[in-house]
Formats: sequence, structure tokens, C-alpha cells
Amino acid sequence: MPSAPPSPSIVFFDGVCGLCNGFVDALLRLDRRRLLRFAPLQGETARGRLAAPYLEGLGAVVLLDECGISERSEAVLRILSRLGQPWRTLARLGRVIPRRWRDRLYDAIAARRYRWFGQRDTCRVPTPQEREQFLD
Repeated sequence: MPSAPPSPSIVFFDGVCGLCNGFVDALLRLDRRRLLRFAPLQGETARGRLAAPYLEGLGAVVLLDECGISERSEAVLRILSRLGQPWRTLARLGRVIPRRWRDRLYDAIAARRYRWFGQRDTCRVPTPQEREQFLD
């Protein structure tokens, strides 16, 4: 009996961050099985499903899936592992690096993301083709 596909996971992201929006754009292209849903940290879905600490700094990608909540580098690796090959292998390789080191690198990039990648005035608006994968 074939196994059922994993249920959709929600990727919460900073809706005004250029880097975060670029990451979402890449995921939309790579997620051929449409396993990911997206919601800005500034939106209603985030306020309804995440605790306050995740919403205060808006500095982390957060993943909500069947295993619970992951953030920062762990969220990125869990997201990549859902995309199939070669991304699953890349995620496994990333786990070789101790999490505290991965998170330090993540935090260093996150602290500079607006300067390096820009900031939008408003949250990303999905195209009509993307609409079913976005939550408010």
C-alpha cells in the first residue's frame, strides 16, 4: 500500500524581507508536490498559530509541520528535506554541522538581511497561480 504524501506544512516568513521573499519564491518553484503553504509572520495565520516569541522579532523562518514548530536553521533544513532530491541530501549534510554553529550563521545573516537584500513597504502579494499556497 503506497504511503500518503506528507500533509502541507506552513512556512512562516518575514513578509517585508527581500531575502525571505526570495526564499519563498525559490520554494514555490522547487515544491513540485505542493507540500508547503506560506504565511507572513505579520499575518492572521501567524498570530493564530504561533506564540508571541516567534512574532516579536520577525527574525526567523518558522516551520509548522506534523512534528511541531522549528525555527532558524532547523526550519530551513526541514523545509529542504520536504523538497525531494537533491535538497533532502543537502539537508542531511547540513545536519552534520552542529546546530549552535548553524544558528549563529543564520543569526548573522538575519541581522543583516534588510541591509543586504532590502525591505519592502508591504507584505508580499501572491500571484493568482500562487494564491492556493498562501495563508493570511
